[in-house]
Amino acid sequence: MHRVISLLVFSLCLTGWAYPAQDEKGPGQNQAPPRSDRDKEAGESSSRETRIDLSPPKNDAKDHPNSGPPISDADEENSSGDVQEFHAWNPHKALKDIEVGDFYFKRKNYHAALDRYREALVWKPSDAIANFRMAQCFEKLDSTDEAIAHYQEYLRILPRGPLAEEARKALEKLQRAEEKNQVSQPKQ
Repeated sequence: MHRVISLLVFSLCLTGWAYPAQDEKGPGQNQAPPRSDRDKEAGESSSRETRIDLSPPKNDAKDHPNSGPPISDADEENSSGDVQEFHAWNPHKALKDIEVGDFYFKRKNYHAALDRYREALVWKPSDAIANFRMAQCFEKLDSTDEAIAHYQEYLRILPRGPLAEEARKALEKLQRAEEKNQVSQPKQ
């Protein structure tokens, strides 16, 4: 009997914790979140209401006669700076893009492979393998000029690289084919 009573008391205690006390507004009504009045008492404002004065100090133009106005985001098109966009150098992402490009190349999806090789050149601009693979894609897509440019870029980066001999042979073949096309086309 003592055990049953203690179990009943225990369950009532748990029920009291599970259901918090209701206040005057009743259940289901939205209440405003609690706010601290400390900021208002101290004369401080919230961060949204705080305005930072960005105006230059007095006599700034006299003290710094050669300084120009600051460049804002709206003036980006008119700015004369050389840096327009910055991409982080990340050889790991470049290698992954080359790997995925090779997957597409093996499946003969040359346009998708080209996109991935271009992406690799964003992460690592002077990547020899990406240039070589792009040249192969352009060759498969009959874009001779682009293929020649990327084979030449590979040879500029790695003149004695592992694919240098293959690049030279492909370059000679493409240049001969281009010369034949130029000779066979009548001049207007």
